[in-house]
Amino acid sequence: MFAADTKIKTIAQQYCEANPSADENDVYDHIHNLQSIKNNSIGFIDLSSELDIGTVAEIFVRINSTGVSLNAADFAMSKMASSEEYDGHNLRKCIDYFCHLAIAPEAYNELAKDEEFVDTEYFRAMQWLKNEKEDLYDPSYTDMLRVAFTQEFKRGKLDDLVALLSGRNFETRTFEETIAESSFGKLKKSLLLYMKEANFKNFIMILRSAGFVNASMIRSQNTVNFAYLLYLMLREQKEKSSQIESLVRRWFVMSILTSRYISSPETAFGVDVRNISEQGASSYLGALERAELSDAFWNEGLPQVMNTSVASSPYFNVFLASQVHGNNKGFLSSQHSVANLLQGVSHIHHVFPRNYLKKKELPRSRYNQIANYVVMQSEINIAISDSPPADYFRAVREQCENGEARYGGITNIDQLNSNLAEHCIPEVARKASLEDYDRFLNERRSLMSAKIRNYYKSL
Repeated sequence: MFAADTKIKTIAQQYCEANPSADENDVYDHIHNLQSIKNNSIGFIDLSSELDIGTVAEIFVRINSTGVSLNAADFAMSKMASSEEYDGHNLRKCIDYFCHLAIAPEAYNELAKDEEFVDTEYFRAMQWLKNEKEDLYDPSYTDMLRVAFTQEFKRGKLDDLVALLSGRNFETRTFEETIAESSFGKLKKSLLLYMKEANFKNFIMILRSAGFVNASMIRSQNTVNFAYLLYLMLREQKEKSSQIESLVRRWFVMSILTSRYISSPETAFGVDVRNISEQGASSYLGALERAELSDAFWNEGLPQVMNTSVASSPYFNVFLASQVHGNNKGFLSSQHSVANLLQGVSHIHHVFPRNYLKKKELPRSRYNQIANYVVMQSEINIAISDSPPADYFRAVREQCENGEARYGGITNIDQLNSNLAEHCIPEVARKASLEDYDRFLNERRSLMSAKIRNYYKSL
């Protein structure tokens, strides 16, 4: 097609003779477009071998910035795919396939058609995913690379992974084949640990035991990533199972409450993994707790940041986790637990009904406060409708006296008081009018913070 003596007209005629239904003009146009490829200009950038890998990665990312956004993980995946000598092409498939199966286990039969890969230990290590329906932690290839790399190499920046896979000697600033070979071997080892069924499932169990029973309760993937990284490090250090579970739960919740991995996660990963390796996880976590989870945080800081209308707030999600962990029942419910309600359709409703506050002309940011949210059965919410709290709380107290349930199934005053305490409903709410709304919010934020504190200490 691209030979100098090629005649487009001749090729078009031959094609049309073999395909009588084809339109000769269309065929001619398509062949002409194909041939014009040879006239396209292709940019070629020659980089000096003296450049450090970070600069090369930066050039790579900037060149591609006008198309699909690429990052260091993409660079690492490309490096693996091009390194068949150290089985890098299978390492890349391993990461791609694991992340795909974690989200879509039904794709197993299709992936199993890759006969060459099926014979590898990577495929055997991920076969358990074909029957796995858990979606609490569905990692991307960046997540998987970040955890496996940091766990094995004790570094936080993925740029360093690219450098190591290229054979970078950070001390001499040269490239050595033995370092490249060693780095591929270490990455393989850490990826197999990451994919191990017992490790992955035990980690998910720890998250669930902390009260996080729904993926929507976890808003930061890097927070989950570091928690799994910590789990793998503690397993490698042969810590007791009970100690591992407690440390991972506390670290995970501490990270959420302090937004530890929201900005500059690579830097935070690097700092934390180094300190854990040097000081031990328990000692280092204790120091962080004293610095960041002091009395001032629980009494002042946390109530203040809960002054928000964002229902997906990480602080509200931790509060919900504390209710799941405490096996609390839904608001005004005698049967349905918070855990069961959270795993179904959305059951987040308002203590001061939304329509009641809207009729009083309060703006959305005022009535949609997380201190006004509770986990409640939709049937109870419908029954309450837009009644003010003073009215429906009075009716609930009456049903505890006459036994005729109208809102939920609670017909015992002690059970009612216990339920309201589980949801941190202050006394003022029980006879509240619009004038009491701000006081209600402030008091409930303090009660919610105290509940989260007790929950955290129990982990």
